[in-house]
Amino acid sequence: MKLGLDIGGTKIEAVVLDDHGAICYRERYATQKQSYASFFQSVVGIIRLAQAAFPPPLTVGIGVPGAVDPTSGLIKNSNILVLNQQPFASDLEQTLAIPVTITNDANCFTLSEAMDGSGQGYGVVFGVILGTGCGGGLCVDQRLITGPNACAGEWGHNALPRYDANADGESALCYCGYYNCIESFISGSGLERQYHSMFNKHAAVPEIIRQVGAGDEQAIGLWQRHGDQLARALASIINMIDPDVIVLGGGVSNIDMLYTGLQQRVANYVFGRQCNTPILRASHGDSSGVRGAAWLGAASSRISTTSNE
Repeated sequence: MKLGLDIGGTKIEAVVLDDHGAICYRERYATQKQSYASFFQSVVGIIRLAQAAFPPPLTVGIGVPGAVDPTSGLIKNSNILVLNQQPFASDLEQTLAIPVTITNDANCFTLSEAMDGSGQGYGVVFGVILGTGCGGGLCVDQRLITGPNACAGEWGHNALPRYDANADGESALCYCGYYNCIESFISGSGLERQYHSMFNKHAAVPEIIRQVGAGDEQAIGLWQRHGDQLARALASIINMIDPDVIVLGGGVSNIDMLYTGLQQRVANYVFGRQCNTPILRASHGDSSGVRGAAWLGAASSRISTTSNE
């Protein structure tokens, strides 16, 4: 049995998967962010509740916003501020006396879709989260690739390809400190930022899409701009690693018209002007992250067992 935790800024979701990937346990809890101690104790309690419900062994995998520094083992770049610079994984292992595997939430999403989602059956899967931010992950033969800097798949903090102020609007400063990151344009918050910049008023993504559907010419123009920006960004992934499939998740990925003509728009920017890469919506939706965390813990356990043998 495989326990996965998807830790977010407001909630923590826990699921247990059986060998067939079926969910046989699901609970949700509020994220405790007052201090690292309160956060840590709440996570320990969540894991122990799941352990009490299932006989051992129960593998444990966790997806977090941020990453585990491969050199120090400390959490970095997390929007749960009390987590940063903390040895979260080793603290859990010492307290629970079991192996615990932790990675970025976008990696968990990608692993989930590669295992038994829209990426199942494909050798190289690139996963994309188009939500408040713009995360990504890479799986090869259902094995997560993280890299020596723990940043494989972090395409959202590359510069938007072929940025042109006339076509893309004013330059945007990303929270990472650099200008014109992909995330600043094609994420949900990026689309809302561009709307405000163009029309000097605020609108959330659902309202923008409602305006597009109602035939508002200005909103349609912005949506077409966003589609071209997304196409350029995806083409840069294809030109670099040419994955067998690209799987989209996050709130923006649920917009049906996002996929209309997308593959052809991507082809305009792929070297050779051809795109045979399927670009698919995630099969497991909002559950992909926590499912991937469960698969992560099981995969790490198998690797450890094989190494010991």
